[in-house]
Amino acid sequence: MIWQEILPTFIVCFCVSAPAALGQEIAVDHSPQVVPSTFAHAETFEETVIPITVFKAGLRIEGKFGNGFCLDPECRFIGTNYHVAKMARLHKIGGEKVIHEYLGTGPDDAGATVNDAPTDIVDLVRHQNFTKYALSRDLAIFELRHSLPHHHGVAFRLGDLQEGQAIDIYVYPKGNPSRELDQFHGTFKGQTKTGLLAFDYAWNANRPIRPGASGGIVVDRKSQQIVGILNGIAKNGDAVALAVPVKALAEFVTKVEPHLAQSIFPCTQGISAVSADLYRKYIPASASVLQQRIEEPPEVKMLRSKAQVLADSMRNFIAVQTIVWGAGDKDPTAQAAYEVRVLDGYQRFRSYPDGKKELRDIPFPSLNPVMRPGGEWSELPGMVGTALRLKIHQAPDVVVDERRMKVFQYWAGAEDGVCSWTDINDFVAFSLSHDFTVACYGEVWTDENTNILRISEHYELTGKWKNFQGVVTYGWLQREGEPRLIPLTISTQAESHKKVYWCRGQFMNYQVFSSRVRMLTDN
Repeated sequence: MIWQEILPTFIVCFCVSAPAALGQEIAVDHSPQVVPSTFAHAETFEETVIPITVFKAGLRIEGKFGNGFCLDPECRFIGTNYHVAKMARLHKIGGEKVIHEYLGTGPDDAGATVNDAPTDIVDLVRHQNFTKYALSRDLAIFELRHSLPHHHGVAFRLGDLQEGQAIDIYVYPKGNPSRELDQFHGTFKGQTKTGLLAFDYAWNANRPIRPGASGGIVVDRKSQQIVGILNGIAKNGDAVALAVPVKALAEFVTKVEPHLAQSIFPCTQGISAVSADLYRKYIPASASVLQQRIEEPPEVKMLRSKAQVLADSMRNFIAVQTIVWGAGDKDPTAQAAYEVRVLDGYQRFRSYPDGKKELRDIPFPSLNPVMRPGGEWSELPGMVGTALRLKIHQAPDVVVDERRMKVFQYWAGAEDGVCSWTDINDFVAFSLSHDFTVACYGEVWTDENTNILRISEHYELTGKWKNFQGVVTYGWLQREGEPRLIPLTISTQAESHKKVYWCRGQFMNYQVFSSRVRMLTDN
């Protein structure tokens, strides 16, 4: 791990902690029904649903209308439909700059079909030809540079709906210049063959749902939680509204923003990118006594073997790595995306998507203090696989989302020389660096076949910086019929003067040299 100070500057990354759990076997209960999260309870949704209006002047003035909704409590991520995002091509929402756009489907998506332009919901011009997409994944997310003022998200409900269950639909349809929020009462009707939710609804003030309503929300009336994202109405004149299920939204967010998914959909299956270790720090009983190395148990030998296979499998690939930097619980203060090319284990970077220059390291953002993510995604499996002075202990299994996982704890003292730390002070004209070894510990989570899904690390630092911790998660990649594990997310953090500085990164758009690959959903 390399840390740098620039008059002074420090390199750190992020992970959210919680009290460690103890016990012989841990069952982590994730209810499939209600997502409590940190959302505010809302009886009115004027600060959750956001009208989207785009005017284009040309041979004629075109007005395009849709809706978005706050995805997270702070409203820095805006959800909507894919067809709204393609229509609007937004650069700002509510005055805040859009810094990234994620699309949940597209013409080349599996299951994409040619759909009639949704003129009954969004005011579109017929010649716009972007209508091939998967209806069940008609979703998009806009990431803003800053949270949208005076707006907030509300909770989501992932459980199945019952026929006749009461709901309300909230939309800003096309209408007068103020586009006042409309509410429509309705009940759950069933699910369509295309995977959409269907709702019977009653007209409001003798008006049906009007054009411009796509991207609005469907809310369970009892719990006041979002159950669907409106994307169409029946074309035969019936008062039936169609919506993308929240389950599809949860899968989409988990794929493109796993850190965010763990906070707003904590009951979704998968390994948390920011969760705390399950057990307290492991310190072997013989840590302070010099003795001959004893033979390791078969399970530990298997873990080392699988760790080395994982490290070797990541020596040649291409991916896009997105990174955000920040401090405390505030919004990120910087973000970047790079194409990372790994050849024989060596990383090279190129600014994504249009960078021409190849870089040896990710450049520092203009922040003070600041961090640059390291190679923990490959270094940690290599350490577990080959560092024989690293003492590994198998802890009791855990059950997460009805899946049994193995947990291994590791520890190494400073004298073992396993974990190293480099302080770099950059004074522009020259720099000074200091290398030293530190005590370290962490956990490795695996599936029942000892395939590694998560590795955490903690450094015992003295001096100005304290409590460094990091988490790397791994997932399955499908290539030519043979799945392989690859890094998904990396999160690290450290403290200075009681303030946490962090960085979060994730990998996407994998290629193995010239071969295209696709991500597998972990069910």
